[in-house]
Amino acid sequence: MNYKRREFIKLSGNLATGLALAPLACKLMPKEKEQEEGNVKTFGIQLYSVRDDLPKDPKGVLKQISSFGYKQIESYEHKDLGIFWGMSNTEFKKYMDDLGMVIVSSHCDINKDFQKKVDEAAAIGMKYLICPSVDAQKTIDDYKKLAVQFNQCGEICKKAGIRFAYHNHDHDFKMVEGQLAQDIYMQNTDPSLVDFEMDIYWVVTAQQDPEAWLKKYSNRFRLCHIKDRKKGTTEREVSCDLGTGSIDFPKILKTAKDNGMQYYLVEQEKYDNSTPLKSAEVDAGYMKRLKI
Repeated sequence: MNYKRREFIKLSGNLATGLALAPLACKLMPKEKEQEEGNVKTFGIQLYSVRDDLPKDPKGVLKQISSFGYKQIESYEHKDLGIFWGMSNTEFKKYMDDLGMVIVSSHCDINKDFQKKVDEAAAIGMKYLICPSVDAQKTIDDYKKLAVQFNQCGEICKKAGIRFAYHNHDHDFKMVEGQLAQDIYMQNTDPSLVDFEMDIYWVVTAQQDPEAWLKKYSNRFRLCHIKDRKKGTTEREVSCDLGTGSIDFPKILKTAKDNGMQYYLVEQEKYDNSTPLKSAEVDAGYMKRLKI
């Protein structure tokens, strides 16, 4: 056996051993990509986050949003373009389908053409229509009247096969004649008709504990807005990119998931040194890594 042949056999043997050990080595090596991934597989965005860009080019902006990894959207009612941004409800759904996204909900004016909005939402498989806010009221009776209206909206939605919800702000956690407005809403609405969307940022801004509310009214909060709050400030409107603020989302959202939360929707309203779309991309990255 000459030298070259001996070296060839030796090399072949080493190669065979390496191939045999490769599967074991792969198992032992750290899976960096998996370690970086979170477990919130499906999350969405409230389109108000990109309100400066969206009206200029709805389709283009929605396409960018889909490229960031958002699979769900929550719309809002634009004064000129409506819930479906200049498209019909079916055209909008078709475009969502093309992008691999779903419109799960929309904020809307519940005092104008509500039945029409319900019918259009139901026709394309939306899950929710949501009252985005009401002004602070003066008496408990005023809030109870609103609760009656929410029940009525919930009944209309239920008949069409969708759900109705109310989205809180910080003023919903202020005392009115010895009661918190949010308590009045929740205690005077029918759980079979009315759900709630917790804006976690506004709960924290009101110096309330989101986890306590999620536990107190388990299975009533079905959607949430995930919006971070700048550290070290008591100002009211100081949202920031997710993961850079003071809110402990892994802890809060774990409690939310344990108490019936179904939809996790990013929202951001203030931008420092970034653009709305850039922040939406950063927020999507945070959601991809989030573990709850």
